[in-house]
Amino acid sequence: MTESAPKRYHPAHVAIHWLMALLVIMMLGIGKFVMPGISPDDPQKVMMLQSHTYIGGFIALLLVIRVVLLFAVKRPAPADAGNAFLNIIAKATHGFLYLFLLGMAASGLGLFQQVDLPAVFSAAKPYPSNFFEYLPRMGHGLTSWLLLALVALHFGAAMYHQFIKKDNLLARMWFGK
Repeated sequence: MTESAPKRYHPAHVAIHWLMALLVIMMLGIGKFVMPGISPDDPQKVMMLQSHTYIGGFIALLLVIRVVLLFAVKRPAPADAGNAFLNIIAKATHGFLYLFLLGMAASGLGLFQQVDLPAVFSAAKPYPSNFFEYLPRMGHGLTSWLLLALVALHFGAAMYHQFIKKDNLLARMWFGK
């Protein structure tokens, strides 16, 4: 006898999902809209970059744990949007979310190494006048815009399920029985 798929995600998966969602939205907001407006001469800029770097590393760690959980813990059957094309889009969106988060981590790590951010953080090196001199910055910037679009699509799809289809899809990614 085979066990049926659970109706909800495992609580560890739920906790990591919502923590990552909060951190990714915060990081995209800060990285795209706040940090560019702060002068490189402002001492707060180094502190913000340092926080951005370490939180990005934490998101990468959470991503690894989440991928392990995808294979180690039973999960609900894929959601059905009621349309084969939308179901394909949903699957692709989830895959691209993981891929772009991995791309952000890789390009962020590339910047960390090329810029020698530990030396910048300790004031042994000056804050770079232009991060676009470093190749990983181009990838980090492009991927961040694509990730932002996917997050908006993911959120919109969740709202579609919750308020238009009224199938209570959000309950799958929340705590409870």
